[in-house]
Amino acid sequence: MAINTEKNSYTVIFAIIMVIVVGSVLAFLASGLSTKIKENERFEKQQNILYAMGVNENTPDSGVNFIPTTVVEDQFKDQVKEQYVWVNGELKTDDQAYLIDLKKELKVLKEGGEARLPIFMGERDGQEVYVLPMYGKGLWDAIWGFMAVDKDMVVQGVYFDHKGETAGRGAIIKLRFFMDDFTGESLLEGGSYNGIAVSKTNNDPLNNDKEDNEVDAIAGATITGNGVSAMIKETLKAYRPFLETIRNN
Repeated sequence: MAINTEKNSYTVIFAIIMVIVVGSVLAFLASGLSTKIKENERFEKQQNILYAMGVNENTPDSGVNFIPTTVVEDQFKDQVKEQYVWVNGELKTDDQAYLIDLKKELKVLKEGGEARLPIFMGERDGQEVYVLPMYGKGLWDAIWGFMAVDKDMVVQGVYFDHKGETAGRGAIIKLRFFMDDFTGESLLEGGSYNGIAVSKTNNDPLNNDKEDNEVDAIAGATITGNGVSAMIKETLKAYRPFLETIRNN
């Protein structure tokens, strides 16, 4: 008996079967790849933290070049001397701090709870540097990153990333020329934690002035730039109690 493929019922049944088959295949693949996905996420976080510390494979004229995934775990163990969590005014060691979901912890903090804020301590040119994770909002979706600072609250490096900023505009926050501008900038102004503003009126395109708490804005990406500025301020607000302890030592 021939099947009438012109009937609406055939189309509906065929579509249902395809949805079930494709869904099953995708579920199987997701289950099979879950371990690899988690491993890649772990490597990416380690690469980002190291990049903020200045541990990367950049050359003078290159773009962003991370430590390869084949060696990043060993580099992370070697370069990150301690991992901490700041909880209710106390600094505690935690060798899995880099896996903490900062978005969730900032929500806990905002609601008045005891957040677990991760901190990473390494060395750069013989001096201790502290890497703070950041999370904020851009134009279209989330932005995040890591910022390395020394005891004088001078930025030693940053790494920014985003979920859905506009290509050629807001997405530029993850390009090297933009991130490099933050190195050497102070988070303090007159003793206050004012952060670093992404400013349209900076008038310092070469970023020679490291005392102005500003870097040049990205053309056509005002909201994303404002998001970066706000993210840094919120990071300093959350981590200020910890930062006060290293400034006073």
